[in-house]
Amino acid sequence: MLSDSSSDSSDRSFKFPFDTTDALSIHELAVKDLPKPDAENPFSVAMHSPPGSPPFAVDRKSVDNSVVAVTDTPFEFAPSQKSSQHTNRPPPFAKSEEEKMTMNLVERLRPKFTIENELIRAFIAELFCTGFLVFGGECVNAQYVLSQGKNNEWIGISVGWGLVLMMAVLMGSRISGAHLNPAVSFFQVTQGKMNWIRFLVYVVAQNIGAFLGAFGVFCVYFDAINVFEGGNRTVTGHTATASIFATYPGPFLGTFNAIIDQIAGTLVLCLGVAAITDRRNEIPSFLQPAWIGALLAFLGMSMALNAGYAINPARDFAPRLFSLCAGYGWEVFSYRDYKWFWIPIICPMIGGVLGAWIYEFFIGYHIQDEAALEAESEKQLQSILDEVADIENQLPAYTDKKQLSDVASIHQDPSFRNI
Repeated sequence: MLSDSSSDSSDRSFKFPFDTTDALSIHELAVKDLPKPDAENPFSVAMHSPPGSPPFAVDRKSVDNSVVAVTDTPFEFAPSQKSSQHTNRPPPFAKSEEEKMTMNLVERLRPKFTIENELIRAFIAELFCTGFLVFGGECVNAQYVLSQGKNNEWIGISVGWGLVLMMAVLMGSRISGAHLNPAVSFFQVTQGKMNWIRFLVYVVAQNIGAFLGAFGVFCVYFDAINVFEGGNRTVTGHTATASIFATYPGPFLGTFNAIIDQIAGTLVLCLGVAAITDRRNEIPSFLQPAWIGALLAFLGMSMALNAGYAINPARDFAPRLFSLCAGYGWEVFSYRDYKWFWIPIICPMIGGVLGAWIYEFFIGYHIQDEAALEAESEKQLQSILDEVADIENQLPAYTDKKQLSDVASIHQDPSFRNI
């Protein structure tokens, strides 16, 4: 073993140019100002091994404060050292105390409130965003009904529902996909894009959210509703306000036509959603909420006369259930001898599946994505190369010997000599 001059001063009379004693001293100088090692920091070992560290272990617990090198103990790099750079800086994902002090309250609380379970996050997102959709859309309805069309017009209802759907999809699309509609979730089940457990979780969340959204509308317009109907909760008539929360068919609409109406409306909705969210159409994700909102506004302008374009079982059933709890009575379900309330629940599920699959059969299956286009272009290029190879194979072989013989025959040609 080697030691420094503190043990024997005579050893320092002569030194080799690359004395290991000096290497140890340099190592000591390099590591003395580094922060204390942290066992929980995977970069701690790498941070305490600066460039130029000796390739052997150092024992700092020798007698009389001398540095002793153990040459028979190999120095092995930990896995975290092999790909890390030797630096005094902390790893990039570890925030310093100064950075933590400058973080706002939201960023400081984010790690404490982040939910690890992805399905729970999706449940919360579907509940909140569906509640926001129903609250915003039914507030538009309430303003139209309670002002008797003075503070709003039907075009305003259509645009209002489209805008609130755009905002709801924008908020939840990165977490749950923002289905907000059991019909949308159901057609994705039939296409194998989600399983039945997730579908049931989404449906429960959507209905709870829609119920809470209707409750919020009732709280906001409680006094206006009481004044408008004189304290009597009514479903039909000039003072009826039940249509704020759920849809009711026009007096001219029959049961069969109502079924067709809800199937057709949801068919168009889900066909458009399938087209907008199809990655092969290359619509940027940040523009998809706007397109979906515009689609709903179009449906309000074109397919709302018959029954108010429910086209969403959660949007119609849960607020209808709330209106029952709010005092409107069982008539909200028994309207037209129970020939209406189930139509906005069942028929949108049928229309959603039809619309999504019609899009795939007529449009989706015929769009070539980038991988298919690249494969086709490579196939065409390969066919061209094969044709060139065939042409080359058909040409006679032209060797160096044949080339020399051709040159000699040219020189022997009398016409060439005359030239």
